[in-house]
Amino acid sequence: MKYSKIVEGKFIDRPNRFIAHVEIDGKNHTVHVKNTGRCRELLIPGVKVLLEESDNPLRKTKYDLVTVWKKGMGWINIDSQAPNKIAAEWLAAQGFDYVKPEYTYGNSRIDFYMERDGEKYLMEVKGCTLEIDKVGYFPDAPTERGVKHLRELIKAVREGYHASVAFVIQMNGITEVRPNVETHPEFGVAWQEAADAGVEIKFIQCKVGKNTVTAICDY
Repeated sequence: MKYSKIVEGKFIDRPNRFIAHVEIDGKNHTVHVKNTGRCRELLIPGVKVLLEESDNPLRKTKYDLVTVWKKGMGWINIDSQAPNKIAAEWLAAQGFDYVKPEYTYGNSRIDFYMERDGEKYLMEVKGCTLEIDKVGYFPDAPTERGVKHLRELIKAVREGYHASVAFVIQMNGITEVRPNVETHPEFGVAWQEAADAGVEIKFIQCKVGKNTVTAICDY
């Protein structure tokens, strides 16, 4: 995926989960943060950030904060809309006969439904932006929705679907994601239950540039 117009700035602070203050060309701007997660280890005063400039003159904020520089890691994309776009591009190259996004299954909307050779597939997508000692972790905040999705996928496997959860790693050089049990123990339990039930855990590694995020391989 590619952003149309990217500018660089310096992060100042984040008054709430929706907006941040960023210095761009010596002027302070209020910008929209495209991630409602905590991102506390990334959004540190003074760090370099990348913003996508909107071409909508009616918007309250002119910029979306989408990428953050982390020392020792490089650019980390925090755009919560990016993982599904990246996953869609990745799925297009996997030889499925049919791919449908936003598929209603049970009491959830699963990100993708696919078909191949008469077999049915479900795939839920999660974005990973938290890195500790060169390992990715998910989630960075408690996610009851994430637990619900894993349990829906367990049910799907029992009903004959091929089910998977794909972690799109929104940073360079990280190949593995682990459950962040310190932040949300229940998610770790659900992860193990899903793996034991036959839900496939996929890691989609990405290359993050200044204006692009590209899936380069999966594990």
